[in-house]
Amino acid sequence: MTAGITDTAHAVDAAVVMGLLPARPRLLALGEPTHGEEVLLDLRNDLFRQLVEREGYRTIAIESDCLMGLVVDDYVTSGTGTLDEVMERGFSHEWGAFPGNRELVRWMRGYNEGRAASEQLRFAGFDGPLEITAAASPRQALTALHGYLAARVDAGLLPCTAETLDHLLGADDRWTDPAAMMDPARSVGRTPEARELRLLADDLVALLDAQAPHLITASAPDDWERARLYGRTATGLLRYHFAMADTSPSRMARLLGVRDSMMAANLLALAERGPTLVHAHNGHLQRDKSTMRMGGLPVEWWSAGALVSAQLRERYAFLATALGTIRHHGVETPPPDTVEGLLYALPEDRYVVDPRRLAAVLGEERPAPRVSPWFGYAPLDPAHLAGIEGLVFVKDAVRN
Repeated sequence: MTAGITDTAHAVDAAVVMGLLPARPRLLALGEPTHGEEVLLDLRNDLFRQLVEREGYRTIAIESDCLMGLVVDDYVTSGTGTLDEVMERGFSHEWGAFPGNRELVRWMRGYNEGRAASEQLRFAGFDGPLEITAAASPRQALTALHGYLAARVDAGLLPCTAETLDHLLGADDRWTDPAAMMDPARSVGRTPEARELRLLADDLVALLDAQAPHLITASAPDDWERARLYGRTATGLLRYHFAMADTSPSRMARLLGVRDSMMAANLLALAERGPTLVHAHNGHLQRDKSTMRMGGLPVEWWSAGALVSAQLRERYAFLATALGTIRHHGVETPPPDTVEGLLYALPEDRYVVDPRRLAAVLGEERPAPRVSPWFGYAPLDPAHLAGIEGLVFVKDAVRN
């Protein structure tokens, strides 16, 4: 069995990855089973460099706040700010502290030096302005969208003034109260003001769409794209806050679904712009329905990858990453009857496997699902092999 699997394993190289695909996808996504492991970020950086240089990808998108990501994009394209400032203000989830992310931004800035704007590499966050314990106020997105429109269309077409938005938004800490994540009664998402803001956000986005011929002509391309981003983010955030105030058993599934739908909308917009590399948790990029248990109850929702794949079809490709050990988190050598265990028996430290050839080698032998002793690591579900184009395996995540 090991010999047969060895024949399916190759070095993690752009040429090998592209050889698994019928054509260059518009969105090429690399997943990871856990966050914050530098070996995974180093692998991502190396593979993405190759794909940029050899395959013409021109955007790198990661699972971070889409509005904060604009700070990083400004830096890598024009040198705005310093690297330290960008790593502090340009990432959510505290991911600016990861050396691998710092190295990615540093390399992107260096790559763009001296290049024409049309040839430059762009950065994007594609997550909503959401943290595990809170969601951002919609103020930034709403006021930026309103300001963009107010500068370019007749004032009589605007559904409200900037002062009205400010009054309805109120204090931002009302929106960001961490207690609202577990207590719907603490959420402001269904107050009269929030309901009015949802209507106004919808009107502003509708005006953006209705005035598109004029606005595209009257705007720089980046300004138009950012206005659309503000519109998606404003409506998505207000939808998310509305769901936070939900008291039904479907509350958590709705929140998770809204987050991934925001991710998907951002990815589809990036795909419109050009070939894009994506990095996020496997669970956000998979084609299969996402599932988890919360409070003892099962929760199901469609991931961003599933939503994007349904629309882009073969123009979306997903490489899942599996890990052997994370010993500093109690994840020891995988059992030999799991996918990770079979791959761990191979001699190399990292490689990419063709899941179709792997399935042929396994035949009727079904690997067992691996059980993780640590909540922060999600093992590969062997039932998902049919929905991925390539399986990247890393033997050991070692803390330096």
